[in-house]
Amino acid sequence: MKKRILSLAIVLAMFSCSSNETLEMQEEQNELLSKKEINSIINTSLQTTGDFNWTTQSAHTIWSAVKHGENILTIGYGNSKNQFARTTETSNIKNDLIQLVHSLEKTSAKGVSELHVDEIINVIDIRVTNKETIATLLKDSRVRYIEPGGYNFLDSDNQARSEGGSGCGYGSTTLSTNDYRTVSPGARVPWSFDAHNIPAAWNYSTGAGVTVAIIDSGLSPQQKWMNQYFNDGDSSGRTVQKYGTFVDSWWAWSNSYDGVNDKCGHGTKMAAVATAPRNNDNLPVGVAYNSNLVTYRAVENVIINDYHEKRGVVEALTALANRSDVKVISMSIGSPFNIGNVSDAIKYAHSKGKMILAAGGTSTSFTTWYGVIFPASMSETVAVTGVKEGEYDKCDVCHTGSKIDFTIQMQRTNGTDNKIPVLSYYDGQANYIGGSSVATATTAGIASLVWSKNPSWSREQVLQKMKEAADFYPNKHSEYGYGNIDALKAVQ
Repeated sequence: MKKRILSLAIVLAMFSCSSNETLEMQEEQNELLSKKEINSIINTSLQTTGDFNWTTQSAHTIWSAVKHGENILTIGYGNSKNQFARTTETSNIKNDLIQLVHSLEKTSAKGVSELHVDEIINVIDIRVTNKETIATLLKDSRVRYIEPGGYNFLDSDNQARSEGGSGCGYGSTTLSTNDYRTVSPGARVPWSFDAHNIPAAWNYSTGAGVTVAIIDSGLSPQQKWMNQYFNDGDSSGRTVQKYGTFVDSWWAWSNSYDGVNDKCGHGTKMAAVATAPRNNDNLPVGVAYNSNLVTYRAVENVIINDYHEKRGVVEALTALANRSDVKVISMSIGSPFNIGNVSDAIKYAHSKGKMILAAGGTSTSFTTWYGVIFPASMSETVAVTGVKEGEYDKCDVCHTGSKIDFTIQMQRTNGTDNKIPVLSYYDGQANYIGGSSVATATTAGIASLVWSKNPSWSREQVLQKMKEAADFYPNKHSEYGYGNIDALKAVQ
């Protein structure tokens, strides 16, 4: 009898230990990863592979990030990885997936779980709280990717910030006379334009008939030469249009757009270097001074990290994709790694024949290891970065790598380190701007010159001409792509 009691006690003890271990494992699995732990996973992937993909992560990691991001899960769906545009077939998939999430989450289809259902690309933003929902979706063949749409990787410990605080800056300054020369009827030509033979190219093309779109932080209402004086001096017969798709709210469910006006300063400078008028007021001129301009306030600053910034960029891209007049889209903004819905929107715009130029990356010294950032890392974009004057040496804060297509000289080597003169945020004033951002907008202007000279050409023909006019063609440099473009050669 004692043996039986002892044996039973041992069994009970073993069962108790096993149960405790199981409970501890379950608790561990249900415990959220901290933002620091999630960011460590992301940084490790970026350092070892150069990219990061949420869908390759565990359900627990994704669930943790979703919980840290207002429970927003972005679902890209379709029957193949490249089925990004909405069809009747994918509309049915969308409906099925929404019903599936409702059943797994035990929520009513009449509730507010659908944050956003895109009408053009195959993307849903939906509220998810259960890890089992994420695990199920990861196994579903109709799901191309899932991402924690509200998760903000770039917190205080991961700031890939451009100079000036996320690229923002309102300042104005007196330009050094060594950094420009004056041409008729009184416009200042930045030193970098001469370095790329842009003024000589104006004898063949000024960008007339081409519309350039800038997706950025918007356009300053104060700078008259980018508004009511857009047709000034030798610039005439063109239009400027302003739109806003950014929602400035901490509340994900808000749909109140923040307007069209620049509240950062970055978007104004990018629009100016690409299209500012050839004025008679001693102000910097843009590359394509007779092109039309469309600006979108889609982001708060140059980093695409907030949920509303992602959606803002997607809405801008899809709207521009469906405009027949828009040829060139310039994006001097980005993220350290791929964003699914933005990637889909870029593919959609690319499928419509748009040339999408993207900044290779501009960071402070401790984040330059990121390499070429997204979306410049995509094959559907033309990636641009900045180099120093007269030499192939990247600018002090510029990213380089095998994904780069072109370079622009934007940092002086005359002892001043001055960048490119542009119109500033404030009316009738100027400033300097550098990095891969200004290099991208400059290249967008050159693309407009080429397309204006050859209006019947396709994107591929325009891009090929730009390559042939660059320093390294027909080869491609491992860090600088085809190199600096000779704008004169590109339009001849």
